[in-house]
Formats: sequence, C-alpha cells, structure tokens
Amino acid sequence: MNITKKEIDSLNAVVTVEIAKEDYSAKVHKVLDNYRKNANIPGFRKGHVPMGMVKKQYGTAVLVEEVNKILQDSLHKFLTEEKLDVLGNPLPKNEAEIDWTSDDFTFQFDLGLAPEFDVDVTKKAITSYKVIADEAFLNNQVKTIRKQYGKLVSKDTVAKGDEITGSFKNAEKGIDKRITLELDHIAGKTQAKALLGAKVGDEVVLKTKGMFADDHDNQKYFGVSHDEAHGLDVEVSFNIEEINTRELGELNQELFDKLFGEGVVTSEKELKQKIKEDAEKQFEQQSDQKLLNDVVESLIEHTKFDLPDQFLQRWIQVSGEKPMTEEAAKAEYERSEKGLRYQLIEGKLRAEHNLQVTFDELKDYAKNMIKAQMAQFGQTNPSEEELDNIAARILSNEEEVKRMSEQLNTNKLLQFFKENAKLKTKEVTYDAFIKEAYE
Repeated sequence: MNITKKEIDSLNAVVTVEIAKEDYSAKVHKVLDNYRKNANIPGFRKGHVPMGMVKKQYGTAVLVEEVNKILQDSLHKFLTEEKLDVLGNPLPKNEAEIDWTSDDFTFQFDLGLAPEFDVDVTKKAITSYKVIADEAFLNNQVKTIRKQYGKLVSKDTVAKGDEITGSFKNAEKGIDKRITLELDHIAGKTQAKALLGAKVGDEVVLKTKGMFADDHDNQKYFGVSHDEAHGLDVEVSFNIEEINTRELGELNQELFDKLFGEGVVTSEKELKQKIKEDAEKQFEQQSDQKLLNDVVESLIEHTKFDLPDQFLQRWIQVSGEKPMTEEAAKAEYERSEKGLRYQLIEGKLRAEHNLQVTFDELKDYAKNMIKAQMAQFGQTNPSEEELDNIAARILSNEEEVKRMSEQLNTNKLLQFFKENAKLKTKEVTYDAFIKEAYE
C-alpha cells in the first residue's frame, strides 16, 4: 500500500491511496472462509459449501467492505501522522471510476486545508463597560420593593400612578386580552390622557401606535405576534374592570429582615448599598457578555485569511443526511462561514495560550457550584468527601459535563481577553449601557 499527498495550493490537496492485492487478499479470504463454514445453502452440508460458490455469491461485497476498511484506517493514520489540519472530511475524487474486478485499486481524495494565520487581540480597541447603579436606579429599585410589599386599595376613578385591570379588544386583529397595567407605563400622552378620570365600567378607545415606549410591549398587552407587535397601528377598546392604587410598603426593620435575613440590613442607606452590590454583580455579567461579543466580532473582522471555499461548499453539499443542490450548499456555506472563521480563530487562541479546560478544573468548578447551592439551604460547611461524591455523580452525566465545559471555556476565554485585549473602560449607568450597547 502506498499513500501520497499532492498540494494543489496552500488550502487544497489531493491524497492518493494505492491498495494492492496483497494488502487485502488475506482478510477477504478469512471472511469468505468463515462464510463457507457457517453458510446454510440447500443441497450442501454446513461447512462443505464450495468456495467458488461462496465467492460468486459474496465475493464482491466482502472485497468492497474489506478494502474500504483498509482505506479508511490508512487514510486516518496518514492524516494523523502527517499532522494535517483539515477542514471537513476528505471527499472521494474518483469513486465512480473504481473497477472492483481489478486486483489493485487507486483512490483519490480532495482535502480542504486549514489556513495559516496570526491572531492579534490588540489590533483594535474594544470598549469595556463598567455599569454602575446610580442614585436614580437605586431609588427606582426601592420604590419597586415598596410597591411589591405594599397593599392595593380599590378606587372608582383612574389617577396618576394607578393600576388598571381590563380587556383590550379589536375584532379585526383578533385582540381579546385581559391585562393589568400601570398608567405610568403608558408612554403615549394622548392615550394616558384618555384614561385619566375614566371609571370602572367605562370603555375607552385607544390607538396602539406609540402607546408604549417599546413595541415589544404590544405582544404582552395585546396578545399579538412578535411580527405584528412592531409598528402595530390600530384602535382598541379598553373595558375597565378594576382600578387600584398601591400604597407603598413601609421601610422598616420587618421589611429589611424579610428581604435579606435578620439584622443584615438596618437602614435605607444599607438597603441601597445592598441593592447596589447585587445589581452591579448582575451588570458585570451583562457587560462581560457584551465584551465577549464585541471582541469576537472584532477578531472575525480583523483576522484575515482565505478558506477553501469550493471544497467546503462541496463538503456541505454531500455531508448531510440528504444531499443538497449546489445553490443550497452555497447559501448554507455563506450562512456558516462567519462561525467557521471564529472556530478557527478560537481554536488557535486556545492552542497557543493553553486555554483548554482540564479535568481537575472541571471537578473544582462542579464542587464550587455544589457548595454554592448547598449554602442556599443553610449547609455552609460540607465535607470534602461529600463534595467529591456529589461531583462524581455530576461528572458522570454527559450533558452536565458538556454544559460545565462550555461555561468554563467561555470563562477562560473572557479572562484571556480581559488580560490581553486592547480595552478602553467606560463607566456608564445601566440605562445608558442598554441604550449605547444594544440600541
């Protein structure tokens, strides 16, 4: 057997595998001999079927199977030993030309090779947001808590700050939605004015356009689809069933203890500080995700390399459960090219900077997760033996291992970017962050 590689260019190559009769004949004979010994053919005793008959009936199928086994094993070994970084899988080049009546066979495979490139995480400055909970945010959170722990008082007439329960209706759009909303949540001045002074039992006609600051609220309050919610511009009738005002809960020690445990918070100042600490931890998670997304987009944009496009389109065309047309494969490649580019970039970063997750790291991650969960139920000092036993059960679950590995991989990559990427820190309030980062 002989295997050779011919480079077409830096991204494409052809591997030729030559299999001679002596490479497979012993294996084929052994399989056919077993068939002969075990075959049940009418007119012959078991084990006494003539080899010629066995060859005639099974010979070609066994030959094809054994040659393909040798072919796949030798091709895999060659790619591994030559350390070829291939994309997709080798594609048969001359499959239709193979003459299975011959003694010797020559197979050719097209290879798509991974490109050579460098990754520079300092090429472009990326904004790293430090999101703070400002006084306006804290006051709003305190008000929300006081509302949550306050009490509803029934009313007859709508005034500012009230909660109104009723049903929105529009026959043409199929809207029939019973909801409770706060009058202050309505952004449209005309709609808010129409509701002020309305009474229980009244029917108020309102325009949906501009009623809420975010069109996505149209889904929630009118029960329409996501697509219909954008730019919804119809009239709805609103039948008022209840009007309530919410008396705010008192900021006292009883409320503080109910929220955070006995004696943890003893004043409004401490309450705001606790809210600030908890909120900014959550803000950090959001800003980290934003940072990760922005660095990834920047790397894809500024890390330039070519791909074996034609090879990859052919591979997509034939590698699925059902073959695709050339047009469909090209469209699929165009959709997936960006993701493929980042896979190559990320793989290079992980290899060059040792960012792979080890089993010990995975085990420690599982144990820390277990300790955090146990602490929520008052178990603050579990033994190492107990943690090891629970971790072992978790690590025996393939789905859990996959989920934790993905989280750890993301954490490692994020930490690498924080330490090595060219970042410019910007301090913003939460509202400014949402507006600047996502709108």
